[in-house]
Amino acid sequence: MMLIVHVHVHVKEGCEEAFQVASLENARNSVQEPGVARFDVCQQNDEPTRFLLVEVYRDDDAPAAHKETAHYQAWRDIVADMMAEPRQAVKLANHFPPDDAW
Repeated sequence: MMLIVHVHVHVKEGCEEAFQVASLENARNSVQEPGVARFDVCQQNDEPTRFLLVEVYRDDDAPAAHKETAHYQAWRDIVADMMAEPRQAVKLANHFPPDDAW
């Protein structure tokens, strides 16, 4: 079963563009990882300081492997001072589409 992680991020006003640039670079590299099926960077329309990262992993071990990558660690360090509050992750189990659709 796929593991989906929604990471809710609230950045400081004025950091939106820098956060987006850093997150897109992280996403481009993340989708190259064998355990990552998808990695979306979404920005809230009515409150542009709020982002949602949608991370879709092929198995339960993939998030830990992702956090060991140089690109994740670089992203984490770059965006640390941009946070208006600590980011929050919600883990979800995917039931549709079936795993073999990815």
